[in-house]
Amino acid sequence: MKKIITTKKAPAAIGPYSQAVEVNGMIFTSGVIPVIPDTGEIPSGVKEQADIAISNLISLLDAAGTSADKVIKTTVFIKNMDDFSVINEVYQKYFTENFPARSCVEVARLPKDVMIEIEAIAEK
Repeated sequence: MKKIITTKKAPAAIGPYSQAVEVNGMIFTSGVIPVIPDTGEIPSGVKEQADIAISNLISLLDAAGTSADKVIKTTVFIKNMDDFSVINEVYQKYFTENFPARSCVEVARLPKDVMIEIEAIAEK
């Protein structure tokens, strides 16, 4: 049985999908972008965007009853691979030990023309 997870502390879905889904004690998030939930604003710099995107992901995980410590895998989509080290610096603020598996892929374009999008799979 699946359970749909939603929270106002992360950007709302901008299409026909859920923010996250729980199935058999596992949480699968959709991609999360750096939109400030209260205002809808998007910061301009990659460091700020990474911080907001990952913070939004953590808020979504919290709403699902889990945390960064229980994340098994993340996928990070970035606009420019030259930003990899800056994004890693921010990433390590949220994932501090027992790091999850991760893929990081440079893509041509992301929703709302942001510089980063992140998704996760976590245990409940």
